[in-house]
Amino acid sequence: MKSEDNETDPAPETAETPAAEPETDAAAAEEAGEEGVVEAAAAAPEEEDLEAKVADLKDKLLRALAEAENVRRRAERDKEDASKYAISNFARDMLALSDNLHRAMNSVDPETRRKDPAVEQIIVGLEMTARDVQATFERYGIKTIEAMGEKFDHNLHEALFEMDDASKPSGTVVQVVETGYVLKDRLLRPAKVGVSKGGPKETNAQTVAQTNTGAEAPETLVAKEGQTAYENKGEEPGGQLDEEL
Repeated sequence: MKSEDNETDPAPETAETPAAEPETDAAAAEEAGEEGVVEAAAAAPEEEDLEAKVADLKDKLLRALAEAENVRRRAERDKEDASKYAISNFARDMLALSDNLHRAMNSVDPETRRKDPAVEQIIVGLEMTARDVQATFERYGIKTIEAMGEKFDHNLHEALFEMDDASKPSGTVVQVVETGYVLKDRLLRPAKVGVSKGGPKETNAQTVAQTNTGAEAPETLVAKEGQTAYENKGEEPGGQLDEEL
C-alpha cells in the first residue's frame, strides 16, 4: 500500500506545472517588445542617413545636368561665333585692298580724266573693281561705318584730332581720315576721324562777372582768348582725345 501511495503522490506536481507557462510567455513577449524597440531605434538613424545620401546624390545630379547644359550652350555659341567671324582676319586684310583702290581713284583729278581717254578707262576699271569689292563685303556682312556728321562714339570711332567749328556741336565728326568697318555686329576697324570742338565754353568766373557787370569789353575777351591759347600752346594736339570725348 505504501508503494502505491508513493507512486500516486507525484501526480499532483505534474498537474501543477502547466500553471507556470503564462508567466514564461509574458516574459518572452516583453523581451521581444524590447528587442523591437531597440531595432526600430537603430533603424531610424539608418533611414536618416539614406535620406541624406539621396538628397546629396540628387543635388549632384542637378549640378551635373546644369553644367552639361552650360557646356552645350557654350559650344553652340562658340560654333556660331566661329561661323560668323571666321573671316575676320581675312576681311581685315582685304580692307587694305579697298583702301588702295580708293586712293588710286582719288589721286587722279577730274581734269586729267577728261583730257586723257586712257586715264579715264583706267579709272573706270578701278571704280568697277571697287564696286565689286564693296558688293562682296556686303554679301559677307562687312559694312561701312557712316561716321561723317555723327556724334563721336568711342565704340566705332577713333579720334585723331580736334577742329574749331562753332557751327557744329562739340564732339561731332567733321572729317573722316580712314573709313571704318564692322563685321556683322562686331567692330572690324574703327573709323579714324576728326572731331569738332564746338563753340567756346564760358568758365564759371566769366559767367559770374557777366552777371554782375554785364557783357565784357571786346578787348577783355580777346585778351582772355589769347591767354587761353598761350596756356594750351604746350599741349599736344589730340592727346587723350578719346578719353575726353
